[in-house]
Amino acid sequence: MRVIAGTRKSRRIKSVKNKKTRPTSDKIREAVFHKAGPFFDGGSGLDLYAGSGALGIEALSRGMNQMIFIDNQPAAIRTIKENVKELKLDSQSQVFKKQAISALEILHRKQKQFDFILIDPPYESTNYEELIQKIMDFDLVKENGLLYIELSTGKTLSLLDKSFEVQFEKTYNRTTRTIIYQKAKREETGK
Repeated sequence: MRVIAGTRKSRRIKSVKNKKTRPTSDKIREAVFHKAGPFFDGGSGLDLYAGSGALGIEALSRGMNQMIFIDNQPAAIRTIKENVKELKLDSQSQVFKKQAISALEILHRKQKQFDFILIDPPYESTNYEELIQKIMDFDLVKENGLLYIELSTGKTLSLLDKSFEVQFEKTYNRTTRTIIYQKAKREETGK
């Protein structure tokens, strides 16, 4: 795997050496970031189920200022730390070994909000509705912020929060579907 664009373009990213992690292909990463940016003017991100950290690293390479990486696998945490250190992104990165829901609760207590949240979990063992509901209940996405979700084509997903609009949706190779939602800016109410 390699970084596709930005300040770390073409630099190698190590993969997690186990069968529990399914990396997002270069083709999908390229399409997602083409629609999401393709470059950022700063901002903060959250990479849940980070695996090797490839999605969050791509966002940093394309101009995001800060990224929090979350995964619950020790092998993934080691790999993310090695990758951000090797790419000299460690000063812009925080890496935590946590379950996704627990991490969201902690981030909520710390009153964090993000410009870009990346969700690429194990397809079959993830309760997407619970995860996304927590993100919305905790108001973790900033106005105009993006929420990227990768899931299997067999799963259906509908957001109850009408302040999010689909910006991009695509199915790849009959197994993977990606969706980018954008949180709408709140309407100013005048008197």
